[in-house]
This record gives sequence, C-alpha cells and structure tokens, in this order.
Amino acid sequence: MSTAPQLVVHRDKELMAQAAAARLITKIVDAQAARGSASVVLTGGRNGNGLLAALGTSPARDAIDWSRLDLWWGDERFLPEGDPDRNVTQAREALLDSVPLDPARVHAMPASDGPFGIDANTAAEAYASELAKAAQPENHSEAPSFDVLLLGVGPDTHVASLFPELPAVRETERMVVGVHGAPKPPPTRITLTLPAIRSAREVWLLAAGEDKAQAVAIALSGAGEIQAPAAGARGRSRTLWLLDAAAASQLPRDLYPPASA
Repeated sequence: MSTAPQLVVHRDKELMAQAAAARLITKIVDAQAARGSASVVLTGGRNGNGLLAALGTSPARDAIDWSRLDLWWGDERFLPEGDPDRNVTQAREALLDSVPLDPARVHAMPASDGPFGIDANTAAEAYASELAKAAQPENHSEAPSFDVLLLGVGPDTHVASLFPELPAVRETERMVVGVHGAPKPPPTRITLTLPAIRSAREVWLLAAGEDKAQAVAIALSGAGEIQAPAAGARGRSRTLWLLDAAAASQLPRDLYPPASA
C-alpha cells in the first residue's frame, strides 16, 4: 500500500531539475547496488526534459552503470520515428545519445511508421507485451516494479497521456492503451494506464511554473482520479511531488516546509 504523497518544493525550476537529477542518480545507483540493474520510466515535456538535461551535466552521472539501466516511457506521441515532437526523440537529444546505454534496454514506444502502422491500439498492445515480458513473478503485475516512474503534471492535471474524463484514465486492467482525441496535439498517443503507473516502487510527479499551480492544488486536495488523473498517480512505496515555488503557490503552507532548497 502506498503512503501519502511527500512534497519537496524548490525555489525555481532550474534548482528543481538539478535536485531531481541528483535524487534520480542516487536512486539508480542504489538500485543497481541492490539488484544489479535499475529501471526508470521517463516522461516528456519541459520538466522531464529539463531533468534529463540536468542529469547530463551532473558530475555524478558517471556513478551510474548505464549498461545496466532499463528505460521505459510513460507515454508517447504516436508520430513517425525521429519526429521532433516524440518524447523519445527529445530524450535522446537531452541525454540518451550522450551516455553508453544498452540499446536493447531502451524500450521506446512504437512509432506511427513502425511495424503496427497507424494502429495505435495494436502498438499499445505490443508495448504491454514488452512490459509483461520484463515483469517478474514477485511483481504481481503485468508490468515491472520500476524503481522510479517520472510524470510531468499538465495544467489540466493530466499525467502521461491520461487526460481528465477520457477513456484511458478509466482503464483498470490493461497496462497500456491507445489514446484518441487527446485535447492537446497530437490527438493520437500511447500511454501507460494508472494500473501500470502504480506498479512502480516510486512515482515522482514533476511540476514547475505558475501555470501548474492550480493543477497541483487540485490533485493534492483529494480530487478524484477521473477528473484529476494526477491524483491517481502513486507508487507502491513512495509518491513524491517535486515542485518549484510557483507550482506550489496555491497549496496550503502546512502541506510542505518552506522553499529553502
């Protein structure tokens, strides 16, 4: 059973990205020491890419054994391979192309010009099969127990490509689904579902900027996950909200310590 969300508030988005990167390096190194390998689910968007860029410039990045790291994605824009709007394209540019990863352990979601063509639902099923193959019996899930699953929080409280009220956020069984008619472009996407997100040991939600303040306040106020998907994102052992002061500005101050970091 996951615990109540923990909040860490940083002065600005740059500090938040650097601190989150340092935290992630420590988590990966610890997981590799304990189990031989580590698994992380990446998120796109400005905060996800900001974290990767900060990780790339961190002097501690070489503490990670990049060859023993599995990378997955929380969602993907269903566009052709190499499209600049794809999360994997942006992640490669921000970090992945500059570190010695094992290509077999970089689990990008299918592209719209891949083996499944423009059928996002079949592409989602294929990614679900890949997750199931990586899951261990002790995970008790059709997805691995990821060490850290990163999520950006949208101004409408969406996480991954789980948008308020849309069918994907209501999914209770499948790990990965196709999304059609997303309210922000592109309309067709692939996303992990809440059951897949909750298979992670730790879920970290990232939000920076005043445009995220209302979403953060709604998600942490006890809102329902259908109306506020971020409220349903939680890890098995830890749920961590990493915020800057602007994104935390509408929260009651008793929820978090002063933004001294």
